[in-house]
Amino acid sequence: METAWTQQGSREEWSCRRALLKWGLTSTLLLSLILVFSVLLFYTFHSCGPRTCESPVCLELVESYLTMGNASVLPCTDFFSFVCGNLTSGWANEPRNILQVLKEKNQNQLRRILEASVSWPPDSAEEKTVRFYKACMDTDAIDASGAEPLIQVIEELGGWCISGNQTLPDFNHTLKLLMSQYGNFPFFKAYLRPQPSPPHMPVIQIDQPEFQIPFRPDQKNYPEILRAYLSYLQQLGTLLGGDQKVVLEHASISISITSNLLLAAKPLDQRKREGKLSQETTIAQLQEVAPSIDWLPCLRAIFSPMILSPSQPIIIHDLEYLRGMSQVIGQTPKDRYRDYLQSHMILQLVSTLVPALDSHFQNAQRNLSQKLQELAGQSPITFSIPRWKKCIEETGTFFEPTLGAMFVQETFSHGSRDAAIQLFSEIKNSLSRHLERIRWMDAGSQREAQAKLFQLKVEIGAPEEVLKPDANKQDFEDINFGPSFLQTFLSCSRVLRERTVRGFLEPPSSYSWKISPWEVNAYYSMSDNVAVFPAGLLQPPFFSPDYPRAVNFGATGSVMARELMHIFNQYLVPGGCQACDIPTLHGELLCLQQHYESFSLPAGSTFNSSHALLENAADIGALVIAMQAYRKGQQKHKGETILPSLGLSPYQLFYRSYAQVMCGSPNLQHALDLHSPPILRVHGPLSITPTFARYFNCPRGTPMNPGRRCQLW
Repeated sequence: METAWTQQGSREEWSCRRALLKWGLTSTLLLSLILVFSVLLFYTFHSCGPRTCESPVCLELVESYLTMGNASVLPCTDFFSFVCGNLTSGWANEPRNILQVLKEKNQNQLRRILEASVSWPPDSAEEKTVRFYKACMDTDAIDASGAEPLIQVIEELGGWCISGNQTLPDFNHTLKLLMSQYGNFPFFKAYLRPQPSPPHMPVIQIDQPEFQIPFRPDQKNYPEILRAYLSYLQQLGTLLGGDQKVVLEHASISISITSNLLLAAKPLDQRKREGKLSQETTIAQLQEVAPSIDWLPCLRAIFSPMILSPSQPIIIHDLEYLRGMSQVIGQTPKDRYRDYLQSHMILQLVSTLVPALDSHFQNAQRNLSQKLQELAGQSPITFSIPRWKKCIEETGTFFEPTLGAMFVQETFSHGSRDAAIQLFSEIKNSLSRHLERIRWMDAGSQREAQAKLFQLKVEIGAPEEVLKPDANKQDFEDINFGPSFLQTFLSCSRVLRERTVRGFLEPPSSYSWKISPWEVNAYYSMSDNVAVFPAGLLQPPFFSPDYPRAVNFGATGSVMARELMHIFNQYLVPGGCQACDIPTLHGELLCLQQHYESFSLPAGSTFNSSHALLENAADIGALVIAMQAYRKGQQKHKGETILPSLGLSPYQLFYRSYAQVMCGSPNLQHALDLHSPPILRVHGPLSITPTFARYFNCPRGTPMNPGRRCQLW
């Protein structure tokens, strides 16, 4: 019999056992739940991380990156070579950049469009565009026509004594026909340009002509240059059936006229120094200064249907040249005055029409170009521009709206345009938020910049009229497709000039683009407050709706931000922002200038840091704004992707894509280019960006993390 103590102990033992069993079951369940939760957590985090983009455009981009980059270079030592090294190593003899590569890609796309087996409706804009291109490419037909179409043109102008068939009209009559019907300006250039400020009324502008061979007595090898040009003119005259002796006489006089005109012309930089780039006058006043030209009848013919009077205001860009030009015309030998001037004008016309003439004329011009390169100490170009490229250029000149619509339809879908618009919106919003953080700007200047940013208009892809479904209603009824390509070419030239004049006289329906939709250059128009990003730029390898966001923001986003940064140009120049914190602003600009001057450049490179200061500031600001926009977007957009095989995180991919836009020959620098050389456009902004050093783990003191931190933006 159990005692009370024993019974009590048994109950307590059983209670303890039950408690242990319950705890064990609970622990097992808890461990199971923890294990399940861990697995779920692992897969959740794994699925939330960056996915790999395996689409065809992404795989093509990876191949492009691997081909361009040099993985043997450390990114913290030389990021430019890390990104662009293999690409630029092949450009030692022919400096280029990646934009030129994209331009060639777009040209090939235009060629495929124009040569595609598509049956366009007869006499439609597309059919005429393709027909013109094919006529330009039909060199057999052009050669079969020979010089006869050009001889007919010369006869319409009154002929010349070189061929013996002439009526010799008045000098000003021929000049008027040349300028109005053939778009040829042998003595001066006249054109319409809108006034820089609204309402942008058109104004007639008169400037020096575009001299085909700008030789001067002070040039090296001047006698040899004259002989080469004389030989070229002789070839043109003999191809047109002229007697060699007569041709030599008239070609010599033509060269003498050109030389005297060049002596009267002041170089552009000299006119800038003297403050004589332009001045306003009237047609009547110009008639007194340069009496050899009948200005009013000539300008009326050129700019018909404009109504002009002697009191019409015009802009002159080199009044002294026009005075000297009139004297040169008046000093032509009196006994053969009309003969020599007629021959000079026709020889100038023939040179401009060579692209539409047979191969004999083109070979003569090519030989002249190679000879002049040799005399200038340059290696003559052994290759010629392919005929299809020349024909695409001419087709784009005459049929731009239609060819632009065809290019956009083929390469820039509605989805691409919507994605580009969204990208621009995020960049613009990022800049708007950042305005308040700019230390040197006062509140009033910040509000002014905000207002300009708010009012800014953006054009993406192509002009509005090209993007409309009925854009191709312009069917070019006034273009005459003649029996020869030259006649077709001249008809297109006349129509283009007439439409250009009418376009200036009619109220603008929308902003007029300065570039074609297939080109690769974006720009910001300060006077119109318009930013333009053509479809030709919004292509792989810079942009695609299927790319990781890091690629689009790093490449195209930084391009968009760079154009918007030009809104600040007016505040950065001396005296441009009187209410700003000038000491801070000047200090940051000096820091920026010294930062760029601290880099060593490849041999043969030239760089003026003060000359490129505004563009350097825009590059750095663009990088800041594009990165902020990307980081802000990361908070809202889920499912970021990365590129396979590169081993780059999204933020590393952003900077990789930013630098890729700058890829080019390291020493590529044109005299008129306001940008820094490509290598500085990469290293300058990235080396003073703290996040770049952090994401690429660049130790302090390495070339890409020197410790300098300019804080202009």
